[in-house]
Amino acid sequence: MQAVRLLRANQLELQDIPEPEPGPEDVVIAVEACGICGSDRHMYAGEYPTNPPVTLGHEFAGRVIATGSQVQRVQTGDLVTGDPNIACGTCPQCRNGRPNLCANLTAIGVQRDGGFAQYLVMPQAQAHKLPRHTDPVHAAFCEPLACCLHALDVASIRPGDSVAILGGGVIGLLMVQLCRLAGATTIILSTRQKPRRDLALQLGATHAIDPQARDAVGQIKAIVPQGADVALECAGVPDTFSQSIASVRRGGAAIIFGVMPQGQAVSIEPFDLLVNEIRLEGAYLNPLTHARAAALVASRTLALDSLVSRIVPLAEVPAIIASAPAQGEIKIIARPSL
Repeated sequence: MQAVRLLRANQLELQDIPEPEPGPEDVVIAVEACGICGSDRHMYAGEYPTNPPVTLGHEFAGRVIATGSQVQRVQTGDLVTGDPNIACGTCPQCRNGRPNLCANLTAIGVQRDGGFAQYLVMPQAQAHKLPRHTDPVHAAFCEPLACCLHALDVASIRPGDSVAILGGGVIGLLMVQLCRLAGATTIILSTRQKPRRDLALQLGATHAIDPQARDAVGQIKAIVPQGADVALECAGVPDTFSQSIASVRRGGAAIIFGVMPQGQAVSIEPFDLLVNEIRLEGAYLNPLTHARAAALVASRTLALDSLVSRIVPLAEVPAIIASAPAQGEIKIIARPSL
């Protein structure tokens, strides 16, 4: 079968490799869609821990074609999305209900072979069924959506809250929709690209600002003078990290979601955090939220088609990951059948 393999940092190739075989509790799926994520670019550049040689792709969905002898949760023909993060279940963090912080965490598409391939094998526990008529492209959004749901859980957004979303990529645009569903009444998206600002307003943002036109924090505080109740940092760059802290009210929350390269440092003033009692927290991965994401996708509540920039065959994936995102790119989906 064909698979996109990370051989080492800055070397990604489409290769022919053997088809996977299921163990007793495994399922094999024919991958129908797999999203390209910013983390894939970080892994390609050696900026995010991985385990090459490995097939990338952690935002995947597909049809079950084979099951192990002990599999009971799914059957052949089911459309499933895969939670890529496999926790051990026995370490202190797992036992405390925080499997995203598992000491022995392994991830499909990161440490073990993922979804940029014709076929994929995974434990049945990671498979979440979707209605068989669900668009596989929509199903591929379950993983990033599950991570966004965790960020909203950490943020504790309440009806009537004001939220500043810093970064207008696919995550920021998903956050706009989720904040609207959570009852936020002021939703401000900050992004440099006008098409993304326009789309954010269509998806439920009440305001969309250009951080290049004027100071982003000043623009946010012109809308909510005391500062936002919550800021969601969704770009993974130093500027938006700093803006997330500066744009919230006293007693507000700044949630760090975007991935910056490992080792990159950002300057902050602890005095500001102290006297303003700003809650600064990270939101990492998707602990116990993948099933909720699958239910949301199945409900067709979210506008997902508007987030798909293009659909490509596996052969185009290496060049896309090796390049910076194109102007206007939101989400690119690979379909092995093309």
